[in-house]
Amino acid sequence: MEVCNSCGLPKDLCVCEELDKEESRVVIRLEMRRFKKPTTMIEGLNPKRIDLNKIAQELKTKLACGGTAKDGYILLQGDHREAVKEHLIKLGFKDSSIEIQ
Repeated sequence: MEVCNSCGLPKDLCVCEELDKEESRVVIRLEMRRFKKPTTMIEGLNPKRIDLNKIAQELKTKLACGGTAKDGYILLQGDHREAVKEHLIKLGFKDSSIEIQ
């Protein structure tokens, strides 16, 4: 049986990721990269507690775009701010803790 390093509960009963989703302050912003191409940047997720690669993969599949997860943020190609907010709410993040810039 695997045990969570943070709370000491078995992995099946661990609620650390759910608590982080409720407590985190997520910022979704649009950034213009090379050649004035828009990119959506998602910051404020704790990479030690929340699996950024999993969330990035789900978002890329749902939004049909390219992207990556690195250095504590998720980067998606294109302007997907509203769709990302809706998807994060479905994943368990609070609406009041998500800010769009």
